[in-house]
Amino acid sequence: MEKLKNIEKIECKYLNKYYHFLKFAEDELLFGFRTKEKIEKDWLEKYKSGISDFAVGAERIVYSLLNGKGIGQPNSAPVGADLFFEVQDAFIHIDLKTVGASLKNEEGKSNNIGDYTSSIFVGTNQNSYTGQMIVNEGGAKEEYRDYISALPTFYNKGTKNEKICLSYFVTILYDKDTLDTLVMCIVCMPNGDLEPHYKTRVLQAGKNLDKTRFRFTNIPDFELLEEKEKRIKVVYFDRKMDDKYKKKLKFFEDLYTKDK
Repeated sequence: MEKLKNIEKIECKYLNKYYHFLKFAEDELLFGFRTKEKIEKDWLEKYKSGISDFAVGAERIVYSLLNGKGIGQPNSAPVGADLFFEVQDAFIHIDLKTVGASLKNEEGKSNNIGDYTSSIFVGTNQNSYTGQMIVNEGGAKEEYRDYISALPTFYNKGTKNEKICLSYFVTILYDKDTLDTLVMCIVCMPNGDLEPHYKTRVLQAGKNLDKTRFRFTNIPDFELLEEKEKRIKVVYFDRKMDDKYKKKLKFFEDLYTKDK
């Protein structure tokens, strides 16, 4: 149990570091997200279909700040999340997830807010949590499906150079109609060695057999730490958003208010 507790301590340590970095850079991030508006007439018509309307630009801003002013030495290994850093006591994977939502019912303006509120898609190269997913949970056809991640729980395991593998996700919800940022969070997915504790609560079966989603609202806390800390930190919450959004995002608003 002490080993698992130590894993959560280091997960929490770097979650807080990156959270405070993103809070420090919040003005720069939001300013960067808005820079697209200066040349909107030159690109808006070409992207009305919604393809890459926000994600590519947001990635450019977040990654430039984390790479330029962030924590750790970038690693060139071809397997891993989009950002891969080495620090003194860990290897850290960070990936950005963007989800678009809309209050309109226009053709092509799908409301994907449900893809943000309780779980996020994670790639096998972005996490170390090998375990089981419950398919049709609670239904008559409930079954278990194995999920195998690509990352190790520790790099150089069993050697003097052993370091833990940590997985974080910066998640952004934006309005597809205005391209305004609604919510920005950073979440920590449990290291795979914590599977004996969290079991099936972490993973949610994806549409394809080998795909999974991280159910962060199912395990919002670092459960093994004496002082309960959250596995999800809300960096930004637009308090001026439409009430229809707010009703669906109460979980995030409560966290944001608590951290203020």
